[in-house]
Amino acid sequence: MTDAVGFTERDLRRLAGARSFERGLGYRASVSDLEIGDGTITATVDGTEAYRVELTHHAQHPGQRAHAAPAAGLTGRCDCPYGQEGNFCKHCVAVGLTVLGQAESVPRQRAAAASRRRQLDAWLESRSRDELLSLVREHLAADRNLRRRLELRAATAGDDLGAVRERVLSLLDTRPFARYGYIEYADAHAYGQQAAEAVTALRTLTDNGRAADAVEASREAMRALGRTYGEIDDSDGVVGTVASGLAEAHLDACRAARPDPVRTADWLVEHLLGDGDLNDATDIDLTDYMDVLGEPGLTRARELVAEAWRRNPKGWAEKYLMEQLLRSEGSVDALIAVHAADLSPTGATHLLIAKELERAGRPAESLEWAERGLREAGPDRGPDPRLVEFVCERYLRAGRPADVVTVHRDVLKGRRSLAAYQALRTAARTTGRWDGAERTSALDLLRADADAHPGPGSGYGGTALVDALIDDGDHDAAWQAAVDGYADQRQWLTLADRLRDRRPADALTVYLRHIAPFRTRTGDSAYERLTELLLSARACHRALGTEGEFTAYLAGLRADQKRKRKLMAMLDRHGL
Repeated sequence: MTDAVGFTERDLRRLAGARSFERGLGYRASVSDLEIGDGTITATVDGTEAYRVELTHHAQHPGQRAHAAPAAGLTGRCDCPYGQEGNFCKHCVAVGLTVLGQAESVPRQRAAAASRRRQLDAWLESRSRDELLSLVREHLAADRNLRRRLELRAATAGDDLGAVRERVLSLLDTRPFARYGYIEYADAHAYGQQAAEAVTALRTLTDNGRAADAVEASREAMRALGRTYGEIDDSDGVVGTVASGLAEAHLDACRAARPDPVRTADWLVEHLLGDGDLNDATDIDLTDYMDVLGEPGLTRARELVAEAWRRNPKGWAEKYLMEQLLRSEGSVDALIAVHAADLSPTGATHLLIAKELERAGRPAESLEWAERGLREAGPDRGPDPRLVEFVCERYLRAGRPADVVTVHRDVLKGRRSLAAYQALRTAARTTGRWDGAERTSALDLLRADADAHPGPGSGYGGTALVDALIDDGDHDAAWQAAVDGYADQRQWLTLADRLRDRRPADALTVYLRHIAPFRTRTGDSAYERLTELLLSARACHRALGTEGEFTAYLAGLRADQKRKRKLMAMLDRHGL
């Protein structure tokens, strides 16, 4: 009977993915208010909140199997956070499965829905104008949201800007949703849906030839939202979408109305140097307004931004705006001067300058700045890895592999890490200089660092020396380093796993030592880890021919842990 529904369980699994499908199975009992229409299916699913789900089925081409292209035959929308990202979520799955569970009645329900729609259309068409007006007014009295939407449409169609302004600001008013002085996550979506009507109203103003009014109204709307945006839990970005919509409506209105360019520059710079949270949400880009500002507006913007940057050269917003303007003008040297005024100790700023110079066709100067960044990088954080990569790539292009080795050697001296060791090893191998003095010198650096920071003991935080030896495959040397006190628990277990076949007795001592603490722990993750260690210990006993000892050890452990039923079941499943 799934042919009558138009989709199958297999379609739901393909659309949702295995994880969401499996989770959706548990939500079938939470589906309510199911309504099967002519082309859509709607329902409510109780999850963290009551979520509204809508499934839409599109007719397949003749002869096409329903499961051949599920995305073309079935789509789903849900107002849960995951669904709002465009995903076919577990709630959509639950509704789809519920419909499949009553597949025999679906054709009848769809036919009834189509009949009701035709009947309603015919009835509405037969009503007089006065009757329709009476009906609309009746619903406006009962539905506050509908009334506000139509009031706004009426205001945007008229000449009263004050009325439009009042309605837009009322839509952005957070007070009805702020139960404790701020809008909680659970209420942010409802507020966002209401506030989105303000964006629609502003666009309507522009479309109706009132772009100049839309410019002023959108600016006031952004100011209003900016005053309260920091008091909204907008984790899902619903209100942020409204903010960016207000900004887009403002830009469209400016392009249509061509407001005074100097005043527009004043507003833009003030806005972009203002509230950081709202700026991130609106995502206004000064360069998008180039055609609106023209030369008078750009001149004014340059004056304002330059003055703001001079007052606060380390300010992120001031510096970013200055960079935007200079980059749009192609002023490379002036842009470099802005970057150079606040150089990062990691060399990240040097890298920005190097890239700007390279884009400008000045490779020699670009490399000079990058090399300077390597030299000037602070000893604590070392050079930015992206800067190291940038310099080394250009050395290789120039046929200078020995210089690449030198760079990575210097990096390892400042940053005694496995990643730095691996990078040096890769570079040195290309020159045939790794096996020998280069590797010995690198390991000596890691050993000196380990001696300078002793004491990993049985905790976490083992040394890069042990990690490097393991990564080299030099397991015997790594074991000796661990015996010398340079390893943590993770490294000991890694070594036991790597050496178990060759040195089962040594590996067994590691496993037994790590089993001991788990005898006092509870919880699934602890039981799983204990089981893994016991399996490893059994493998060592088998290699040593001492399985009897393991059997006795396991019997004692089971007797001691017998009250942990989940652990006992887990051991049974693994034959322990």
